[in-house]
This record gives sequence, structure tokens and C-alpha cells, in this order.
Amino acid sequence: MSGKLYLIPTPISSEIISWALPAAVQQCAAEITHFIVEHPKTTRHFLKQLNSKHSLQEITLLTLNEHTSKKDLALLLEPILAGHNVGLMSEAGCPGIADPGAELVRLAHQNGIKIIPLVGPSSIVLALMASGLNGQCFAFHGYLPIDSTARIGKIQELEKISISLRQTQIFIEAPYRNQKLLEQIVQVCRETTDLCVASQLTDPNESIMTKSIKAWRQALPDINKIPTIFLIQG
Repeated sequence: MSGKLYLIPTPISSEIISWALPAAVQQCAAEITHFIVEHPKTTRHFLKQLNSKHSLQEITLLTLNEHTSKKDLALLLEPILAGHNVGLMSEAGCPGIADPGAELVRLAHQNGIKIIPLVGPSSIVLALMASGLNGQCFAFHGYLPIDSTARIGKIQELEKISISLRQTQIFIEAPYRNQKLLEQIVQVCRETTDLCVASQLTDPNESIMTKSIKAWRQALPDINKIPTIFLIQG
């Protein structure tokens, strides 16, 4: 009999895990001996916080990241097919959302493996909840293009879609490019478009602000190298 694949969320800030994960989720993760993770070092620290029932020497950590080839995905499922319960973890937040774990989950479905998603934080959902923008109709686009011209074009395209569909558009950027992205959004979007800038979610320094582009042009926060979610609605 094969094991189960548990999708285990991890904290998205440095706050203690009890703030982010229910006790039942912590207990479930603490019992597992096999994990598929992005960075083993981060996972070991997380397992210590969980008070895992197993020593780190007893725990198997397999790596899944953006460099993992499709042919290697099947190898990651072998412990499950051998009968072990396995925990899939993202580096932060929920596995499979803006995360390379999605392809593994799909392959697990194809192999008849039971998938069990556990409750935990998603910066995307938290930002949408707190934005005041349309939570009935929204789209997440991940990262925008790195090239400045292409990025401006994408921002304008998303704004047009938002206006046409009354749909909230959500996207992210590498923290060290956040300030430039914010400046470009405020530069190219219409004055009446609403922009939410949600930074350091679940952290003591959390900041979530929604204003019109016209209001944002009066003053911009410094979000350089600060994890941030951007939401716009025209």
C-alpha cells in the first residue's frame, strides 16, 4: 500500500510557527520522516521548531526546486509508493502555489496517490483578503518580465484586463526589484486604478496599503528587498 503526500505549508515570516500553523498541522508534520523540499537547511530549522518526533538523522530530505527535471520527479515519489507518508514543503507558504511542487502533485494524482493539503499561510490569499479589492474575481500572474520595457507592457495589459473584467490582478517580484516595479506601476497606470502593496505579511512589520494611483504618486514606501505582493484593480 502506498503512503500519502501531505502538502505542508511553512511560515512566510520569521514569526513563531504557532502564529502561522494550527497545532494539528504541526503534530502531523512532526510525525513524518520523509520530506520533499526546496532547501534542506531551511527544512531542518523548521523541523527543529516543530519538535519533530524523529532525530534529523532519521529524516530523509529529497530536493525539488526549479532545477529539478521532469524525469527526476518520478524518483521523488518512490518513498510514497514504498509505503511512506511524505511531506511536500515550499520554501515559504503553501506548496504548489508559486512553487515548483505543482508538477509533483499532478504526477502523484496520475499515480493514484492520496493528496492531503494542510492548513497554513498563503501570502497571495492574505494580501487579497486585506486589500479591499475584488475577491470574487481575481488572477495571480506570478513574476512579471524582467526586461523593463516588457514589464511596463505587462502592467498595462493587466490593467486593461482588470478594467474589462472587473478582476483583481495579483503579481510578485524578486524583493530586490520591488522598488523599481512599484515605481513603474505608479508611473504607467491610470490615476483611478487602485493599487494594494502588501509587504512582510504575518511579520511584526507587516504593511498593507490600498490607494488609488493618484494617491500613491504623492509618496511611495521603501520596499527595496522587502517581500511584497502587488494587487491592482482598475
